[in-house]
Amino acid sequence: MQYSKLMASLEEGNNDCGHAALRSTAPPFKPMPLRILQILLMFLLAGIVFSIICMYALKFFALDRHYISLAPTTIHACFHESKKTENKSKRLEIMETWIRPPSNLAHPLNDTELFWRATFVPQIKAYPFERVPKIAFMFLAKGPLPLAPLWDRFFKGHEGRYSVYVHSHPAYHPKFPPSSVFYKRQIPSQVAEWGQMSMCDAERRLLANALFDISNEWFVLLSEACIPLHNFSVAYQYISRSKHSFMGSYDEPGPYGRGRYDERMVPEVTLAQWRKGSQWFEVNRALAVRIVEDIVYYPKFKDFCKPGCYVDEHYFPTMLTIHAPHLLANRSLTWTDWSRGGAHPATFGKSDINEKFFEKFLDGERCLDNNQETTDCFIFARKFAPSALDPLLELSSKVLGF
Repeated sequence: MQYSKLMASLEEGNNDCGHAALRSTAPPFKPMPLRILQILLMFLLAGIVFSIICMYALKFFALDRHYISLAPTTIHACFHESKKTENKSKRLEIMETWIRPPSNLAHPLNDTELFWRATFVPQIKAYPFERVPKIAFMFLAKGPLPLAPLWDRFFKGHEGRYSVYVHSHPAYHPKFPPSSVFYKRQIPSQVAEWGQMSMCDAERRLLANALFDISNEWFVLLSEACIPLHNFSVAYQYISRSKHSFMGSYDEPGPYGRGRYDERMVPEVTLAQWRKGSQWFEVNRALAVRIVEDIVYYPKFKDFCKPGCYVDEHYFPTMLTIHAPHLLANRSLTWTDWSRGGAHPATFGKSDINEKFFEKFLDGERCLDNNQETTDCFIFARKFAPSALDPLLELSSKVLGF
């Protein structure tokens, strides 16, 4: 028993010695604190995220440098072009209120209001927009236009270089088809009596309505009995290149000229200034305005050029000769046959129309065109009856050129 206790005591001592030796040679293992581990993991994760951000940042800045090199020109150009287009559209919208001709010729204006509005004239002669000068064809008619099919053929294919206006009896209601150039081209009209001031009123009314279209540069007065003697291109070139307006204005000493003068027209019109000419004229825009705006000579002619005087033969020729004689060709573009005598010219019907008939327009006639002598003196002719329409249509392509 004593031996057993001795052995147990030795074993216990040996164990203590072993542990002591172990503690003296290596420190005991201690696990890493959890807080430190979390911090390390956070740094690792932040490094990964930072690396990814750097990779994408390099690509982004590379694209951005390319963007910076293009954006100022591309975006600015697009913005500038868009702004330019917007401004142009606004300018055109404002300008169109002045330059676009009325789509509907019907209006409630009386003559005083009409003439006042028609005489608005730009003081700057250069146009700030593309303008194609047009000829205004003004038809002074009693009622129907029996030769309209011939005129439709004349105008065909020349849209944009002409405009049409018709003054007829206010009780007449035309029924032109939509295909006709006369469709809805009637202006508000009043009764016009031959040889009286109401005839000149009608002509001024036509001019005033035509002046609303800023592109109308030349104004031709025609009747329902007039026809064109040439195709449109010839007529347009002839009128547009002329330095003068075609209005007859001459001093006739006999009873049908100076004999119609009334001394009460002094001082506005003297006998030396008194002129006579054809009613059928062509004037440029400046002279058209001059006719419409007149308030000086109009009262004198209205009061002292009564029937027997035939005011439509004297008013415009006299007034324009006083104001602008250098602008007048002193002849009409409309041929008329007065050889049969009487107060009215000859009228031609179906039996008169053949190829030989048209030779008389060139037979011995001489005139001045831009101060040069020529035999091409007439662009239009009158007076033609409704029965002349069919033979005129048959001969138009061969004789008239359209």
